[in-house]
Amino acid sequence: MLRKRTQIRDYHEEARLFRSRAIVAFIGIVALVGVLVTNLYNIQINQYQDYKTRSNDNRIKVVPIAPNRGLIYDRNGTLLAENRPVFSLEITPEKVDDMDDTIRRLQQILTITPEQVERFSRERRQTRRFKSVPLLTQLTQEQVAKFSVHQHNFPGVAINAALKRHYPYGEVLTHVIGYVSRINDKDIERLTREEKEANYQATRDIGKLGIERYYEDMLHGTAGYQEVEVNSRGRVIRTLKYVPPVPGKDIVLNLDIDLQLYIHELLDDRRGSAVVLDPKDNGVLAMVSSPSYDPNAFVHGISGKAYSALLNDKNRPLVNRATLGIYPPASTIKPFMAVAALQEGVVTPYTTRNDPGYWKIPNSKTRPFRDWLSWGHGKVDIVKSIEESVDTFFYQIAYDMGIDRISRWMMMFGFGDYTGIDIYEESKANMPTREWKMTRHRVPWYQGDTIPVGIGQGYWTATPMQIAKATSVLVNRGKVIAPHLLRATINNGEEFATRELSEIETYPPIVGVKERFWDMAIEGMRLVNHGKKGTARRAFTDTKYVSGGKSGTAQVFGLAEDEKYNADEIAEHLRDHALFTGFAPIKNPELIVTMVLENAGGGSSQGGPVVRKIFDHVLVENKEAK
Repeated sequence: MLRKRTQIRDYHEEARLFRSRAIVAFIGIVALVGVLVTNLYNIQINQYQDYKTRSNDNRIKVVPIAPNRGLIYDRNGTLLAENRPVFSLEITPEKVDDMDDTIRRLQQILTITPEQVERFSRERRQTRRFKSVPLLTQLTQEQVAKFSVHQHNFPGVAINAALKRHYPYGEVLTHVIGYVSRINDKDIERLTREEKEANYQATRDIGKLGIERYYEDMLHGTAGYQEVEVNSRGRVIRTLKYVPPVPGKDIVLNLDIDLQLYIHELLDDRRGSAVVLDPKDNGVLAMVSSPSYDPNAFVHGISGKAYSALLNDKNRPLVNRATLGIYPPASTIKPFMAVAALQEGVVTPYTTRNDPGYWKIPNSKTRPFRDWLSWGHGKVDIVKSIEESVDTFFYQIAYDMGIDRISRWMMMFGFGDYTGIDIYEESKANMPTREWKMTRHRVPWYQGDTIPVGIGQGYWTATPMQIAKATSVLVNRGKVIAPHLLRATINNGEEFATRELSEIETYPPIVGVKERFWDMAIEGMRLVNHGKKGTARRAFTDTKYVSGGKSGTAQVFGLAEDEKYNADEIAEHLRDHALFTGFAPIKNPELIVTMVLENAGGGSSQGGPVVRKIFDHVLVENKEAK
C-alpha cells in the first residue's frame, strides 16, 4: 500500500514537472514566433522599399549611351572633322575565363601583333571588368567575316560598330583642330575634379589638342541612358526606359580650308609657320605650322615606335610654331616702336638723324651697335627708318625711351601675354622688364640691355601669333581684338545656314594716340613694300594692289665685334630666322599675314615673296576666279 502511494505521488510530481516544462516551452515558442512575425513585418512592411530597390538593382541596369560628337566646318561649310563608322574587336574581361588562351586562339584567326596585345593589356588595367576593351580597331570587311565564322567559340569577344573621329585633311590642320584620343587616367582625374565624369561613362575618346580640346564641352554633348531588365546571367530581357543622348554642337571656324591648303603647300615642309587674320574681327583665316603630322594616327592609338619617331624628330613636328614658336621679333616691331616713340615725344614727325652704320651709347666705351647696312643709310626720319629698317634710328629711340616705357607700350600691343587665341597651346614668350631680369637672372637691368630691344632683339621674344595681333592693333589704330578660330555654332539637326555667330573678345584699346602717328607707321610699312628703298620692294614689284609690310631677320646667335655674318659658313640651325608681317590692301585691309621661316635668312628676301604669293592668292586669283 505504501509502495502504491509512493508511485502515485511520483506520478503527480512528474505530471506537474511536465506541465511546467510544457508551459515554458509554449511560452518560448510564442516568443520566437513573435520575434519571427516582428521580423517578417519589419521586412515586408517597414523595409519593403529598400529591398524592392535592391531587387531592382539586381534586375535592372542603367546603361549609359554616348552622344555623337559635334562636327567641325570651315567658314564656307567644308567638313574638317567628321564621325565615321568603324568596326573593332572587343573583349569584355569579366566574361572571359582565360584571357591568354583567348588571345592565343584569336591570333590563329586574325593577325594580332604583340604591340596590339600590349596596348590591350594596358587599357584593360585602366578599364572596369564589365566594360569591353578593344583589341583590334579599324577592322576590314575580310577580318569581320573571318571572326564572324568563329564567334561562337569566343564567349565575351564581339565585334562592335562605333563612330570614330576622322580628319579628312590630315596634317594640314593638326595644329588647329587637334585630335581626340582614348580617355586616360589623367583625363578621368580632371573630369572627376570638374564633376563631369558622369557625362563620360559611355565615352571613350576626349579632345586632346587644339579646337577639339578647347571646345570639348561644346562638341561632346550630353550622355543619354537606358534602363534594361536583365536575367541572372546579365542578359538583357527588355528595355524599360530610354533617354536619348544629346549630340554635341557643330562648330564653324573662321578658317578657309582652301587658303590653309595653299599656304601648307607654299611652306612645303620647311620649318616655319604662317598666320592669316581678317583685320575686321581678327578671325583666323589660316594658321599653318610646318612640318606637321597626321592626327588620325592618334585617334586609333598611335604605336610607341611611331610616337617616338615624332618625339625625336629634329624638325619638331609636334610643336605648333604659330603659337608656341618663340623667336626674337626683330625689325617687325619697328612700326609699333615708332608709334610709341611719337606719342611719348621721344621723336617728332620732323626728327631726322644721320646713320653712319653704327651707334654708340653716349659717353660710353662699350662697343658700337651695328646697323644691318654697314655703310649706313644717311639722313633719315621716322618714316624712312621704317622703310629702310634703319637699326641706328631705333637704337636711339630705345635709349631715349628706356625699358620701362618700351615694355609698357609693347604690352599694350599684346607682347609678353597670351593673345586670346582659342586653343590652349600658346606661349606668352617674353617682353623683358627690370623685374623679369632680376627674377630670371638675379642681376639688375643695364642700359646696354635696352638698346637691342629697340630692334626686337636681346631678351625680347614673341610668337608669330603675337606679331600678327600687334599688326592688327596698328591697322585698327589702337583697337585690340583677340585672334579667334571659332566663328559660329550650329545646334544639332539645324542647317549650316542657321549658324549662330560667336562673340568676339576685345581688350582695352590703346587710346590717346594721334591719328597722324598711326598713319606715319602705316605709311612706313607701305614704303617697305612699294618705296624706292623699301626692304621688300623686290618681292612686291608690279602688284595689282597696294600693301604694307615689315620684314625682320632674327639672329639665332651673337657675333663678335669684328665678325661678319656668312650663312654659307655656319651650321644650318644657327642661321637667321626670316620674319615678315604685312597687310593688304592698304586701305580697308582684308587680310594680315605674319610668317616665320626658321634659319632661312633675310626676312625681306625669304619671307616677303611668300607673303606676296598669299596676298596674290586671296586678292587677285580668288577674286578673278569668282
